[in-house]
Amino acid sequence: MTFKRVVVTGLGALTPIGNDVPTYWNNLAAGVSGAGPITKFDASKFRTRFACEVKGLDVTQFIPRQEARKMDAFTHYALIATEEAVRDANMNLDTLDKNKVGVIWGSGIGGLKSFEDEMIDYAKGDGTPRINPFFIVRMIADSASGQISMRYGFRGTNYVTVSACASTNNAIIDALNYIRLGRLNMCVVGGSEAAVTRAGIGGFNANRALSERNDSPETASRPYDKDRDGFVLGEGAGAIILEEYEHALARGAKIYAELIGGGMSSDAYHITAPHPDGLGAFLAMQDALNDAGIAPTDIDYINTHGTSTPIGDPQELKAIHQLFGEHSFKLNISSTKSMTGHLLGAAGAVEAIACLKAMEHQIVPPTINHFTDDEEIDPRFNLTFNTAQERSITTVMSNAFGFGGHNAIIIFRKLS
Repeated sequence: MTFKRVVVTGLGALTPIGNDVPTYWNNLAAGVSGAGPITKFDASKFRTRFACEVKGLDVTQFIPRQEARKMDAFTHYALIATEEAVRDANMNLDTLDKNKVGVIWGSGIGGLKSFEDEMIDYAKGDGTPRINPFFIVRMIADSASGQISMRYGFRGTNYVTVSACASTNNAIIDALNYIRLGRLNMCVVGGSEAAVTRAGIGGFNANRALSERNDSPETASRPYDKDRDGFVLGEGAGAIILEEYEHALARGAKIYAELIGGGMSSDAYHITAPHPDGLGAFLAMQDALNDAGIAPTDIDYINTHGTSTPIGDPQELKAIHQLFGEHSFKLNISSTKSMTGHLLGAAGAVEAIACLKAMEHQIVPPTINHFTDDEEIDPRFNLTFNTAQERSITTVMSNAFGFGGHNAIIIFRKLS
């Protein structure tokens, strides 16, 4: 069977370092940190009192106030990023076959703030269930994909993927296969998360996942640094328009790159910790290379999962070395989470955009906040510390791993 080719024709981003793709990319390339003290609630009694928040956003510029009140912030973020992507793709909504345009979205948690607020209000009462009629639809994770489809009238495949921090890469792989098989002409794919809440910070504090470097939030996310002490929670959204190649050519679309493969695996090891030998990561990267029909030596840049956790970072590099061998030391590696923080289910989307822009500009964004070498990490790895690097980039890999042992890898290549 001959698969159809799948290309990227639109991008949209709402991140802690930029509320659109150009600002996001410029700050990535410049090594700007998005971390700062939490403003969304009083975090003074929490062990972690900082995060990477979206800044300077007026939701009502994008969504009418009455409609916005019916949605959680993670859905706001999804709609705003998608609007930029749809515009960027130059879609003609009057002539598209909307029956063949799908929406596959990713979110690890969904409407956490809506759930938290409603339950706190209930607990303050006398036990009478006075529940907001929009509570459920604000909270459930598929609200984002549903709202996107309703806004644009897209009637194709529509659902949400939930695999913790691998959610968006799973969504991208699903969309790739729907378009490959001719089931869709186009798909809005991406992810959104809005978990900078009392429950989000408190919950990740409880399982010791977050950095507690409250004296220096902007340097707290330190992937591959010896003194890393956990990830920095981020929020936002990324949206990507995937399209069948001939369909994109026929409408004269701008094409960023081709999505050539995706790979998935499970660690089958532990609910939060990665496999100590990086086995799941190895299997997923190998699966992605096989799916793309390329060799390890074809990869120029890997945007790693690289969360800044003590045990996660070395295991990922161990898997890369096992699969790529000596080529591990010839490619560039970086973790853009050092700047954006960890956007959980939305991480794959914003990191895919980072990869696509890296190819466009032939610049590898840095891993910032490196101060001390970790003797457990081979110094021959080029981890692009602190400063962006120019290099020829034709093919990129983006890694995403989630609690539960979920691993999902995607590969993009410059169009040829």
